[in-house]
Amino acid sequence: MFALAVSASLSVAAEWRVTPDGEPLQAVLDAAPEGARIIVSPGLYTGNFRVTRTVELIGEPGAILDGNGTGYVLHVAAPGTRIQGLHLRNGGADLTDMDAALFVDRASVGIVIEDNRIEARGFGMWLDSVREALVIRNRVSGDTSIRSVDRGNGIHLYDVRESEVIENEVWDTRDGIYIDLSNHNRLVGNYLHSQRYGIHYMFSQYNEVLNNFSRDNRLGFALMQSRYLTVIGNVSDGDQNYGILLNFIVDSVLAENVSINAQRGGTPGVADGHGITGAEGKALFVYNALFNDIRDNLFANTEIGIHLTAGSENNTFHGNAFIGNQTQVKYVANRQQEWSHEGRGNYWSDYLGWDLSGDGIGDIPYEPNDSVDKLVWQYPLAKVLMNSPAVQVLRWVQREFPILRPAGVRDSYPMMRPPEHFLEMLK
Repeated sequence: MFALAVSASLSVAAEWRVTPDGEPLQAVLDAAPEGARIIVSPGLYTGNFRVTRTVELIGEPGAILDGNGTGYVLHVAAPGTRIQGLHLRNGGADLTDMDAALFVDRASVGIVIEDNRIEARGFGMWLDSVREALVIRNRVSGDTSIRSVDRGNGIHLYDVRESEVIENEVWDTRDGIYIDLSNHNRLVGNYLHSQRYGIHYMFSQYNEVLNNFSRDNRLGFALMQSRYLTVIGNVSDGDQNYGILLNFIVDSVLAENVSINAQRGGTPGVADGHGITGAEGKALFVYNALFNDIRDNLFANTEIGIHLTAGSENNTFHGNAFIGNQTQVKYVANRQQEWSHEGRGNYWSDYLGWDLSGDGIGDIPYEPNDSVDKLVWQYPLAKVLMNSPAVQVLRWVQREFPILRPAGVRDSYPMMRPPEHFLEMLK
């Protein structure tokens, strides 16, 4: 039954109420006029529902939409809609058919998706070619009875523009937030945990990734095949394999982020959530990424602070703090890399230089790697020789005769102290 009727003669939009034992929810969605506010009372509503008019669909606490294990639980195909306060569950699990608890198609310009609880067997929510969407304060989880690689993503953006994804929590899905071919969007303050990748970018431009938090994922921030990204103020704490990955990233900014406690992973794609076999924990892995500004970040307490490979030379590094990493930098190539900018370098916790002038900058350069390091990286079996007299002599010769050192990373202006807020964070 409708709590409030709508006058057909006046076509005035009003508030409608749906109850489990009253008028079917789909009938209300079909009958409600543009601009109607539909209140869904507590209870269970089973079916696959579709919104084709501009309405507000508001769930009261305990309002559950159940998709009966097939297709979309809720499909929105109308501009200016609001989906709020609903519990969506038990949609389909066919990823090829893009089964999702909430599917939003290109007609839904300006949709607001707010304060919903989503339990996903396939995708949590899929936004398809949508413009000006706001996805805020939703909680999305996956199905742990399904292998992680066979689950859908929590929040999936495909060809989405001018949209915001803010303060959502996503866990136990494949990737928390997946962004593909989507430009001019903002991801702000989301919490991603216990899945494959926290945030995963592919083929996207002009996006902002701000103040997001990733924990206990196999990879925190997987940024791939994209350009003009602004990645500021994010935290990766305790992710496996890599805290942050830059893979074919160009002309982007990575600033004021924290990547700490990255762990060595296990085997990918298994239900227990481990990552890559034998992979060192890396705070930042840079693979064929060019012309990026990497500054004022904290990389700490990992096996490798930064690993650069596959032509990742033309980037700017300055103001970063490398604290307590077993290996601060892994760079195998023999090309000189200057890691400072306009007289400002980075902080290195193992720097043994001095500052006689008291300007906060070390008086001798910092060079993290020597030829022995590169030998071991290229020929891992050589590790057994690390403590041999021959290796010790080689390292002594390189220290005494710097001209014999191989080309590599060099910080000519190392900072004597890191920013105080980084030290507070590590206490």
